[in-house]
Amino acid sequence: MVTSVARVAHRHVDVEGVRVFYRESLPDSQDAPVLLLLHGFPSGSHQFRRLIDVLGAHYRLVAPDYPGFGHTEAPEGFTYSFDRLADITESFVERLGLDRFVLYVFDYGAPVGFRLAQRHPEWIAGLITQNGNAYEEGLSDAAHSALTLNPKDPATDSVLRDLFTLEGTRSQYETGVRDTGLISPDGWTLDQHFLDGPGRKDAQRALFLDYHTNIESYGRWQSWLRKHTPPTLVVWGRDDPYFVEAGARAYLRDLPEAELHLLDTGHFALDTHLPEIAPLIADFLDRAWT
Repeated sequence: MVTSVARVAHRHVDVEGVRVFYRESLPDSQDAPVLLLLHGFPSGSHQFRRLIDVLGAHYRLVAPDYPGFGHTEAPEGFTYSFDRLADITESFVERLGLDRFVLYVFDYGAPVGFRLAQRHPEWIAGLITQNGNAYEEGLSDAAHSALTLNPKDPATDSVLRDLFTLEGTRSQYETGVRDTGLISPDGWTLDQHFLDGPGRKDAQRALFLDYHTNIESYGRWQSWLRKHTPPTLVVWGRDDPYFVEAGARAYLRDLPEAELHLLDTGHFALDTHLPEIAPLIADFLDRAWT
């Protein structure tokens, strides 16, 4: 039995002084549907490696690392905010000439992706949200506390120091997971490698303290969804300790035709449920691209 495995290129492109690293599958057809994969915290494009291998022979999957993440190199003095991450991602998309794609948002990918969608609705052929929150009811109490930290509170730095440790990183992968043996330790180990790099914790601290701008934008993102009604696939680890099941169901309020699939797993659902998620994505791409 011959199995189709993707050819994958690993490249850099200079965008506004940032050396953006990205992974891109090389499907046989030049007309293959395009899926832009936007990663979360504390990860990078490497979180999509298995998905790219599985689907990349038939679809063009593109996964960049944001400034402050993975292999992307940002200049000294770069301002770490979600607006700036969206600026760089927007310029990255333009540099690659992507003028139509299905948008996959996960975790931090939601605030980056929704900013992109607001600026360029014509680019969005469809939306896949995997634990990518856009509703206040989707925030657990723990998430709300962590994502609305007061920079003047003396306890803030202590909270963030704990979050940026190997124990904190690993817990994001394992919390809510029924069988942790399904999760490769490579994910959290690689994440921590990058987190421990020069200036990376300062970058992450700045992004945490900027997260309130995303919560304040939820209403605008929801209005965008109602106005543009993109074909939407919602795939959600229902035991995510940060972005809870109510956030997945909330999409149906603004997009009644959206497809909802709840999985018995945690935050990094692709790590445990790729066999279930990959066919859903493939089927969705085929339909959204027509």
